[in-house]
Amino acid sequence: MSRQYWSKPLFDLVPYTPGEQPKIVDLIKLNTNENPYPPTPAIKHILAEFPIDHLKRYPDPESSDLKNCLAQYHNINSDNVFIGNGSDEVLAHVFMAFFRQENPILMPDISYSFYTVYCNLYDIKYQLQPLKDDFSISLEDYAQPNGGIIFANPNAPTGRALSLSQIEALLKRNSDSLVVVDEAYVDFGAQSAIELTQRYDNCLVIQTLSKSRSLAAQRIGFAIGNPELIEGLERVKNSFNSYPLSSVSQKMAVAAYQDENYFQETVTKVINTRTWTQAELEALDFEVIPSKTNFLFVSHKTLDAAKIMDSLRAKGIIVRHFSKPKIDKYLRISIGTDDQMERLIAALKTL
Repeated sequence: MSRQYWSKPLFDLVPYTPGEQPKIVDLIKLNTNENPYPPTPAIKHILAEFPIDHLKRYPDPESSDLKNCLAQYHNINSDNVFIGNGSDEVLAHVFMAFFRQENPILMPDISYSFYTVYCNLYDIKYQLQPLKDDFSISLEDYAQPNGGIIFANPNAPTGRALSLSQIEALLKRNSDSLVVVDEAYVDFGAQSAIELTQRYDNCLVIQTLSKSRSLAAQRIGFAIGNPELIEGLERVKNSFNSYPLSSVSQKMAVAAYQDENYFQETVTKVINTRTWTQAELEALDFEVIPSKTNFLFVSHKTLDAAKIMDSLRAKGIIVRHFSKPKIDKYLRISIGTDDQMERLIAALKTL
């Protein structure tokens, strides 16, 4: 009977379903696109040397050191940077700050499913634009009145990426509303649109340290855009959670960006393993969508995707299957270490 205390809109709200985080040990976990490699070794020193007495104090609400670090890294000003508790929180603030408009916002019909969750949570009108048959985004379909545009680049769960010139063309013809580019996977082979934020005041880019920087457990995300867009996000943040990142998380994030050699090394490993895995899967009659991410979106020519997933799980390997129309024949397989992917291929050969 306690549901009688719920607000009325809550009954119709369908929350986001995160990827499974199994409690079973010794599984090969290829279902949530986590980095198979640990973060920079500098993290160890931060954890070992952080003053315990500082834990009683609130963290810097502006994450100033991290803002300055990101500004220097991307050759922008610190007032172009917004910091949030993971890119999901940054996205939530974006929807609240900018997308409650008269016209519906536009987004791909197959993309990060949190977008529609936020629309329903904030009562935002939206319109889904179908992907092409090859799962690419047709930006020409977005040439219509809208209250904003959002898409992931590279897209998830498909892995395809748009070029910088395609995004710039969209910004030029869609000058009356905000275009949000969600770049959670951009470091694995796509072009970032951050440079476009310095020329177009209607462009906002969102990134995360969960994937390429191996800090998923710390929940660190950021947005880059025009200072007035950042001001809008700060207004929402300070009306919701004025201390989004812990002091330890802020230091870890700075360390991750200061160790460029380690970052490049691990990203290159993932890309090389992805290339090898794609060739092996294609040799086993899988169709593999070209990917610029740390995962592959694949479909077998004869075997059922759900049955493949169940068979792999029985062998201690977890991948992700989506039951939605248009993609129910596909599996999303995160890229693990070379050894993990070799074991995946060996298991598939037995099916």
